[in-house]
Amino acid sequence: MPIPRSILTKDDVTDLDLEVVAGAWPEDVRGQFVVSTSDQRTHPLHAFFGDGIMARLALRPGTDGAPAGRFAWRARVIDTPSVRLRRKRPDLFTAGPVGASSPWGFVNCANTAPLPWGDRLFATWDAGRPVEVDPVTLRFVAEVGHRDDWKPSIDQAVLPLVSSSAHPVVDPDRGCLWTVSRDVMSGAVSVIRYDGSGKNVQRWLVEGATLPQATHTITQTRDWLVLADTAYKIDPDEVFGADRTVANNPDGPVLLIRKDDLGPSRDTVPCTEFRIAPEVNHFYARYDDSDGIEVVMEHTPGVDIGMYLREDDVDAFGRPIDPALRGMYCHGMTPALTTLLRFDPGTGRVTERARAHDPERWWQAELSAIDWSLEGQNAPTRHHLVHIGFHPEAINQRALANYAGRVDPSLFPREETPAVLVTLDRDDLKPLAEWTFALDDYPTSPSFVPRAPGTGGRSRYAGTEPGGHEGYLVVAVHNDDRFRIELFDAADVARGPVAVLAPPRGTTLPFLIHSAWMPEAVPAPSGHDRLRFADDLDARLDQLDPDLAALAREVAAELDAGE
Repeated sequence: MPIPRSILTKDDVTDLDLEVVAGAWPEDVRGQFVVSTSDQRTHPLHAFFGDGIMARLALRPGTDGAPAGRFAWRARVIDTPSVRLRRKRPDLFTAGPVGASSPWGFVNCANTAPLPWGDRLFATWDAGRPVEVDPVTLRFVAEVGHRDDWKPSIDQAVLPLVSSSAHPVVDPDRGCLWTVSRDVMSGAVSVIRYDGSGKNVQRWLVEGATLPQATHTITQTRDWLVLADTAYKIDPDEVFGADRTVANNPDGPVLLIRKDDLGPSRDTVPCTEFRIAPEVNHFYARYDDSDGIEVVMEHTPGVDIGMYLREDDVDAFGRPIDPALRGMYCHGMTPALTTLLRFDPGTGRVTERARAHDPERWWQAELSAIDWSLEGQNAPTRHHLVHIGFHPEAINQRALANYAGRVDPSLFPREETPAVLVTLDRDDLKPLAEWTFALDDYPTSPSFVPRAPGTGGRSRYAGTEPGGHEGYLVVAVHNDDRFRIELFDAADVARGPVAVLAPPRGTTLPFLIHSAWMPEAVPAPSGHDRLRFADDLDARLDQLDPDLAALAREVAAELDAGE
């Protein structure tokens, strides 16, 4: 049973002090490793849809309250308005296959990806507004933008359903955050801009375009935003209790939007539309577009994140699903595919520049690392991926039936295969180095940590040689023996971990989703005007019973008082 059975434990969120258990921790590792994940104690049907947890690992020993020689791992449930309301009346929240609902509306899980922006930190999710979090205390600061600015897919008395992106981007030239708002019924999509201060965001409807499934990721160049339909499809019948019978679309549109067209005097924006296949979830553009618009696309054929495992499921080899895996998403049914595509908005052509495809490398879901500094995005050199491996015990027969004709079970390995960390050359996607994990290891999202960031006239997030090759990779690894943090030399991952941190044996954590790196953790800046939860409360409260409306006002008062 290679997938750790501890991966969906519902233990309390605790702080840990980690120690070096192998190798030597380098002196030039600095900053904070931050991770988003889902609180399994909220008993979601799908493991992705628990309340958001933000964790932070200080990369220097003896800091953040850890004793000398130990490394502080600090984690908190983000106390958003929906979390606070759930704590007051847990009996009124109902878990479903796509999240949790209540009389107040829909939970904003804010559990998928941390987004550093200078000294600020945000948590994101596909079905909610970005949430600002204090980098030190990890407590809720504010949601981004008044709810009406987003044009919610489903409005509610207090908690609207905002279909957005788990991966917004921060524009280093314009000093803003770009993301999207999508109508879940029509697929119509709008671009959202947040300037970092104020109670409002700007929104532009993209003219004549739809993204029919989801917008899990957006990316950018200096002059363009790149949106793509991403492989997560809601099954309305499943929402109302039936089995999931839909499959993700095998292809989808890509939209290029010129940033200069997003002006204050208009509320719509034109786009150039392309179509690509196979389906995709994560993608990363080179910021410098002077020589064309190039995007690394991590395709996901045969990956259905929307399908989760049930106790009555049968796995890919006809065996009963272990109840310990209930709620885990269905794992990949095909080998991984990564391409480098060039988009020409003048001609509407898409050109494949490079391709990485190895039949023995099985899929990646959220497991890649790049240098996110401006210098690194302008001239990327490496793309690091964790291929999670082939795990038949996490592939159910319901998914195989839905993908009949698109997935060939005869190509499945005869046995489970381990995860592999691979470094690709960014320009031709050729593998440069790789490291194979133990079969019972389950590595999670890696993050790139630069050497000597912010020195020599470089930006704060850039190291001595930006691009992704000069620095380290931090990888959190699940194992039933104990949770570990492994540190790799980004220039040569084949060496294996140069150092390993771990808590005492037997200490495990529930699965982690996306991670990021930031130079330091300082309190959330106080000079920004932000949305208050009270700003979202208006006459729509009259739709509620008086006692429920009073609880919403009570939460607003607590947040205003800093409680």
